[in-house]
Amino acid sequence: MWLGGAPISTASQTDQLVQFAAKARLPVLYPSRTAVDRGGLMSYAPTYEERYGKAAIFVDRILKGAKPADLPVEQPTKFELVINLKTAKALGLTIPPSLLARADEVIQ
Repeated sequence: MWLGGAPISTASQTDQLVQFAAKARLPVLYPSRTAVDRGGLMSYAPTYEERYGKAAIFVDRILKGAKPADLPVEQPTKFELVINLKTAKALGLTIPPSLLARADEVIQ
């Protein structure tokens, strides 16, 4: 199940979503590693540095007088895959070794 769109906005919403998925025994791919840190199964998303670092650069340009409409649209270039093995075990899932090898971080 993919929960696309905007990242979850608050910690309480993230916790509620993770708890709902666990109770319903749903494997969920989250749009942010925050949910995985809180017990979600896995996420594949741009790194925090990629998202917020670029945002800071754009804010700096705007504060220096650049018009937002003149700034280029940029796609993230660095993504990270985070897997929570404790959650996988609770869901009765076996994560293939080939996927674990590709993960940037595996939470035990």
